[in-house]
Amino acid sequence: MANPVLSQERFHNEEAAFAYVEAELWPNGPVCPHCGNADGARIGRLQGRRSKPSKVHPEGVVQIGLRKCYECRQQFSVRKGTIFEDSHLPLRLWLQAIYLLCSSKKGISTRQLQRILGCGMKTAWHLGHRIRHAMAPGSTGPLGGAGKVVEADETELARSRKTRKPEGFRRKTHNPVVMSLVERGGNIRSQTLDHRGAMSVVRRNVHPDSTLATDQAQHYKFPPVADHQTVDHSKFEWTRGIAHTNTLEGFFSVLKRGLVGVYQHVDKKHLDRYLAEFDFRQNTRVALGIDDVERTRRAVRGMAGKRLTYRDSYAP
Repeated sequence: MANPVLSQERFHNEEAAFAYVEAELWPNGPVCPHCGNADGARIGRLQGRRSKPSKVHPEGVVQIGLRKCYECRQQFSVRKGTIFEDSHLPLRLWLQAIYLLCSSKKGISTRQLQRILGCGMKTAWHLGHRIRHAMAPGSTGPLGGAGKVVEADETELARSRKTRKPEGFRRKTHNPVVMSLVERGGNIRSQTLDHRGAMSVVRRNVHPDSTLATDQAQHYKFPPVADHQTVDHSKFEWTRGIAHTNTLEGFFSVLKRGLVGVYQHVDKKHLDRYLAEFDFRQNTRVALGIDDVERTRRAVRGMAGKRLTYRDSYAP
């Protein structure tokens, strides 16, 4: 049975796709990305203009959504200054990819995107990374506050101990470690741990008036918060009053199933983008009253001002 959302016009018609993105990024009318002009009387729509000829399109193609600012005399479209800029992929396919990433709880692989969109593997790979880059929050304040509980925990991204190992396999000693913080009833924030350790993450991201809930790991001793509650997992203690890390345990379960079952191999240099993807879906989950359509809308709104070139995304 076909997905009724993916049957909507914006996923199949380029003009409808531009109208949808313009409504989300320009709710008060077009804004020139070159000079910032937002006066609709000084911005005109260019109809029937064609792109430069190419081998694939000797006569060029009609450019949809093209406008001209009569303040700075520059041409632009809603693609300018977003992750869509300099992409030859139709905007309707971009919207399909964004919806698929937003509605798939454990993510969607590059090869699957390639098959669905009918594009090249490199295009699908870069497409996915640009969407994840846009899902990352911008400036963020501290989590928690007076009367609020923040959970902190970390997990190692290693091959499962239950998985059959090839002959001669040696366990890595430097697997990536992910640390996550979640405000009870609020947002989650994940990042890879570096040499500065867990306590530096707590100092940067947790409000000092918060109650911090952790396990009894040594690196959580003397945290800079108003109250610190712990549980002792070594004694099979999982919950004691408000002290538990069960919210993060559930999140780590989904994260690992996505990284291992869907993406299978994630390079450490790209890991933060994948964490941004899983954080975004967790922060816009159904339990908060946000469905797949609204989650996609919020993702599209976050595309403005975020660019990621192929060279930057592939660089070590």
